[in-house]
Amino acid sequence: QEHYGGLNGLTITWIGDGNNVLHSIMTSAAKLGMHLRIATPKGFEPDLRITGITEQYSKEYGTKLLLTTDPLEAADSANVLVTDTWISMGQEEEKKERLKAFQGYQITMQTAKSAASNWTFLHCLPRKPEEVDDEVFYSPRSLVFQEAENRKWTI
Repeated sequence: QEHYGGLNGLTITWIGDGNNVLHSIMTSAAKLGMHLRIATPKGFEPDLRITGITEQYSKEYGTKLLLTTDPLEAADSANVLVTDTWISMGQEEEKKERLKAFQGYQITMQTAKSAASNWTFLHCLPRKPEEVDDEVFYSPRSLVFQEAENRKWTI
């Protein structure tokens, strides 16, 4: 909101794990007028209950929702590209399997080619290079440090 001046009508794209951070975005995006596009590998989709709630909110608030396994499809026309850790606390033993499943999900400038011309990038940190490459993470499009600074005020 700080960057775009408002949220209504923006398209936010999540590329990564169907985790708690995604669930929070899913239950709030439509209420804020944002379209949501989600790409997760098969077997790492968001919780079905949360997906049902999100579909209901999307209909209620007139926003679009896309669930796919294709990161490039999800990135199409996105204003905001978002990812998070692929290996959360307690999942360390699954690291090898998860890294294999998430191949092709790293956010790169190639991912952003089909995004909106004003695209930005968010990650709630800490970030691993397999999730987003340095070129995107340290680019002027990256708002991760503003995001972290804003989060300070809520903690």
